[in-house]
Amino acid sequence: MKHTINELEDIASQVRRDIVRMVHGCQSGHPGGSLGCADFMTALYFDVMNYSTDFKMDGIGEDLFFLSNGHISPVFYSVLARAGYFEVSELATFRKLNSRLQGHPTTHEHLPGIRIASGSLGQGMSVAIGAAQAKKLNKDKSIIYSLHGDGELQEGQNWEAIMYAPFNKVDNLISTIDYNGQQIDGPTEKVLSLESLQAKFEAFGWHVITSNGNDMDDIVKALHYAKSLTGKGKPILNLMSTIMGNGVDFMMGSHKWHGVAPNDEQLATALAQLNTTLKDY
Repeated sequence: MKHTINELEDIASQVRRDIVRMVHGCQSGHPGGSLGCADFMTALYFDVMNYSTDFKMDGIGEDLFFLSNGHISPVFYSVLARAGYFEVSELATFRKLNSRLQGHPTTHEHLPGIRIASGSLGQGMSVAIGAAQAKKLNKDKSIIYSLHGDGELQEGQNWEAIMYAPFNKVDNLISTIDYNGQQIDGPTEKVLSLESLQAKFEAFGWHVITSNGNDMDDIVKALHYAKSLTGKGKPILNLMSTIMGNGVDFMMGSHKWHGVAPNDEQLATALAQLNTTLKDY
């Protein structure tokens, strides 16, 4: 079912409410990047991807998504639940003992929608490329999507994969970089500068597009444009600018909210800023 931009924004606001409540509930987790990617994940699952919530691990005949920066699991879990993969009420178990909703996504928990364990940064690009090549070998016309942090690109394995994909014409892959300029220890420019990611990916042979990941209309248009570029000999990179903590004013733009849970007062303030017509779990 497709949604209007206003409806997608409403869903994204509810996803943000889920994120702050989940992290507050266990006093652990990563709200900053999750909040920043709420619009992208909502657009992906509620407008762009073709998938079935009748989950099968092989994903034959459907688009697949791989989350490489697995620490932003709160946004992933919220979107999966809101899309119908499992009951929304299960979000209340996030990071609790025996929960399927671990701090980083895992496969042995058998949570619908999760195809790889992630959180060890730098590996998702390789997995996504492998899945994309499998689709092509099986003559499956579906598309592979992946999401990566910008600080994650400081991991060397990424660059082997980034070089490999264009050489092998993996043109059914759309990878997105969450380009928020922040990582756990501070701004990426101070930890290890990324310089021009667009120039680097283009030099490796990718088709690069840019987008505003916190503007629903822009990110929806960008992802549909990216889909139109598949099958033309090159992998596609969506270089997506976001603000860490977007939607909650005291979290926005600060690496300090990479992995810190809000207290009771901060939760109340955050929820007051996130209006939606939908219901909390």
